[in-house]
Amino acid sequence: MRELSNLRVAVIATDGFEESELVEPVRALKEAGATVEILSAKSGQIQAFRHHDKTIMVNVDRVLDQAKPDEYDAVLLPGGALNADTLRMESAVQSFLRQIQEANKPIAAICHAPWELVSADLVRGRTLTSYYTIQDDIRNAGGNWVDQEVVVDGNWVTSRQPDDIPAFNREMLELLSRLVSSGSGTR
Repeated sequence: MRELSNLRVAVIATDGFEESELVEPVRALKEAGATVEILSAKSGQIQAFRHHDKTIMVNVDRVLDQAKPDEYDAVLLPGGALNADTLRMESAVQSFLRQIQEANKPIAAICHAPWELVSADLVRGRTLTSYYTIQDDIRNAGGNWVDQEVVVDGNWVTSRQPDDIPAFNREMLELLSRLVSSGSGTR
């Protein structure tokens, strides 16, 4: 795998994100040298959960309205039902994701996060996975839902749940490594 030091990754999250689905991929990205920024609709800190229990607070680096998709090379969407259900209704999130997709930049989404892709009207014709409880939403939006630990479809990497994080991180880093090899990147 190549060094990712030229890449900037936006992590879009809010209160109710699943702790491991943000912390572990962010750690993997930083260890590979990527610059990572936590974006949220609100400033300050956001509340992590481990399933139904509150855990740590995470600092927000930038408010989403102040961030531009062209400043980033990729997006990471951690899961958590509360997080994804809140973010999917934010027009700023939908717009940000549409612009990232229009630029064909990598999107990594795990667990409930594909709800955000559904609400941004991006899943039609795509093959992806998610937490099993939202498979009907994905299918109803025109996506092909599969029950696999990780799915790579073009510029997307998706996974089902925290147990899949090792495979998710591996494929996310591999996809970003291909971006570096192609000479793309914002810097």
